[in-house]
Formats: sequence, C-alpha cells, structure tokens
Amino acid sequence: MAWLAAISMALFLAGHAPAAAGSPRADMVVDTAWLAARLGDPDIVILQVGDPAAYDGGHIPGAGLLSLAEISAPPTGPDPLFLEMPEPGALRARLEALGVSDTSTVIIYPTRDIQSATRAVFVLDAAGLGARTRLLEGGLPAWKAEGRPLSTQPAAARPGRLSPLTFRPLVVDADYVKRHARAPGYVVVDARAPEFHSGRKAGGLPGKPHRAGRIAGARSVPFSTVTTPALKLAPEAEIAARFEAAGVKPGDKVIAYCHVGQQASATLFAARSLGLDVLLYDGSFEEWSRLGGEIEAGDEIEAGK
Repeated sequence: MAWLAAISMALFLAGHAPAAAGSPRADMVVDTAWLAARLGDPDIVILQVGDPAAYDGGHIPGAGLLSLAEISAPPTGPDPLFLEMPEPGALRARLEALGVSDTSTVIIYPTRDIQSATRAVFVLDAAGLGARTRLLEGGLPAWKAEGRPLSTQPAAARPGRLSPLTFRPLVVDADYVKRHARAPGYVVVDARAPEFHSGRKAGGLPGKPHRAGRIAGARSVPFSTVTTPALKLAPEAEIAARFEAAGVKPGDKVIAYCHVGQQASATLFAARSLGLDVLLYDGSFEEWSRLGGEIEAGDEIEAGK
C-alpha cells in the first residue's frame, strides 16, 4: 500500500516545512556567517567542546573550552555510569566561570564529533537554558574551511552571573522506559549504530561488554542518519523520514538512548528540530544491560507490522 505510506509521509512533513525564521530548527542552530558577524558581542558566549590539545591548536576567537566531564556528575562507586546529568549548582558554577549570564546567548560548537556538542546543548536545555543555546553547524572544521580567524590564546576570564538553575524533566530512568516502551504516544529509539541495535555487535568496554541487542520494543534511529559527517543536521525531509520509518508520529514523545547517553543527544536534537517532544534515558544501554532489562536481537520488523 505505497499510496498509504506516501500519504503518511506527506502528513508528517506537512507539520515540518523547511526551516524558516521561527521554526524549531531555525531557533536551534546558527551558521558561521551569523557567528562571524557577532564576534566580540558581550552577550554571545562561545564554547568549544573538546580537549585542550584541540583548543590550543586553534579555536574561534573568544571561545572558551568546555569538556563534557565538567558538565556531568562525577563518577562514583566501583562501577560508575558516565555522562550522567550534573547537579544544578555545580553546572551553574561552571557556566558562570565560562562567562554565561542571564542575558547570554550560548553558542556551542564541536571539533570532531557532533554528538559531543549536542550532549552539551542537551544539558543546557535540560537546565532551562535551551531557548538561549545554539549549535554552530559545521563546527570548527567549517570555520577553518572558510578561512575565518583562529586564536591560540585562552579566552579572557570574565565570570558571568547566572540565576539558580531548575532542571526540566527531560531525563528518565530505566523504570520509566520499561513502562513506556510500548505505550501509545511514546516511541523508544536506539541512537546506536545498526550493528549494536541488531545485536550483531555488543558495546561496552574491554572486559565489560554489554549484552548484545536492544531494549525490547526500541526502534532504530542511528544518530549518524540524522546528522552529517560535516557536523550538521541532515536535511529536514531526511530526518522526518527516519522518524516516520521508526513509527514516530507528530505528537509522539521520543525516548532515546545509546551506549552512555551521548549519541542519543544528537538523535534527540534532530527530533527537536521537527518539533517533537523528547526524553533521554541517560543511563542508556550501559545501565540497561547491567540491570538485566528485557532485550531483543535481530533485525527489527517494519514499524506497524
């Protein structure tokens, strides 16, 4: 029934016209020309996500350096989870040290992988700063390719003043996932590569492999299919097609997971660009595997079949 599929896609895309002023996507990203015209603006805080070596090798002038460890809860216990959401007070202190104030617009950009930057964007969005946070599409590679200026000097320290943060309920736990994995109006999506989703390959660390497979009922929307190697979001129609193929309908709430909660942030960023409501299972498959949660393996069947 190809005509039905075509109508379904048309209806899905109807609510998601190409990005324009005021659309979700337009309010989530900026390009290099936009940023270049605003270098030196005291209300623009630019943050490069990555390591000191990449930062010291050349960064956008005025950018500060942000590592994901600095905006994550400190690992605790003998077998901790990593990249868990931080405490509001600790996050506020770190952002203030980077110059973020209540009037700031925060521009976050990646150096090598988009999912590190989208993870930082997700943390700020969860902390209530999403309306004033943007992703620089193309990141540092695009900036360099256009011959724009670089600096090797650390950004001048100018502490900001930020009101206390209140986290939005965007992060869910394993029990929530169990209750909603097949509930109407919710779709659990696996942001990992297909070989992990199918169980052909197990994730985890050497000596601590995950169980092979996916959370039972999860659909596959790999982060690499809704972003590009050029560190940008994929075209809007492609993103919509991926979520539609996973059985996501306008109005559904998307719960995403990956290995440890980083790749899933890119899939959720893409979902937000369509106007979808999103939730992150932050413990992701690392925790699910440890807890003995229900899993499936093998190639998934078409959504709705």
